[in-house]
Amino acid sequence: MPILRSRLVGQLLALLAADEERWWTIDQLAARTGGAYPTLTREIRRLAEAGLVETEEVGRSKRVRVNTASPFHRPLAELMLRAFGPLVVVGEEFRGSAGVDWVAIYGSWAARYEGEVGPAPNDIDVLVLGRADRDEVFEAAQRAEYRLGLPVNTTIRRTEDWEGADDAFARQLKASPLVTVPLSAEEA
Repeated sequence: MPILRSRLVGQLLALLAADEERWWTIDQLAARTGGAYPTLTREIRRLAEAGLVETEEVGRSKRVRVNTASPFHRPLAELMLRAFGPLVVVGEEFRGSAGVDWVAIYGSWAARYEGEVGPAPNDIDVLVLGRADRDEVFEAAQRAEYRLGLPVNTTIRRTEDWEGADDAFARQLKASPLVTVPLSAEEA
């Protein structure tokens, strides 16, 4: 997003916006975003000066979280989550997985993405359609989980079985928010 100083700032803000109550150490943020500690420290200082995040000293460590009192919080959080959040991360991690025809996020995250009010999701539920390699799907989910700081749970169904499925799980998902994950750079 060209309105941001860097992709790192977008990833940082999306991570913080995903759980407004959570305090992160700079080490945790560096590990999740891949950013260098000095760079993150500098960016967090800038974000704090702008009132977008709040920081707290705990011993020799500094913790940071999103500043929900900022008038820019809601619109910025929505923008960051859409541009750098779970939908993008899951897409990046599952992109190129053999045998994957379609991926979608369902459950509480999909409901919040579609505008339903409720608490921050505790996990990301992912539906994978195709004849996917289970180990490859599990590894992609683990990478996404690490980047997002939230558990990523996957359900794999064969595409041909899903299209006509009428079991309780399929009925529930088909009646609930289901957000398609972009699996190509063009879709993203």
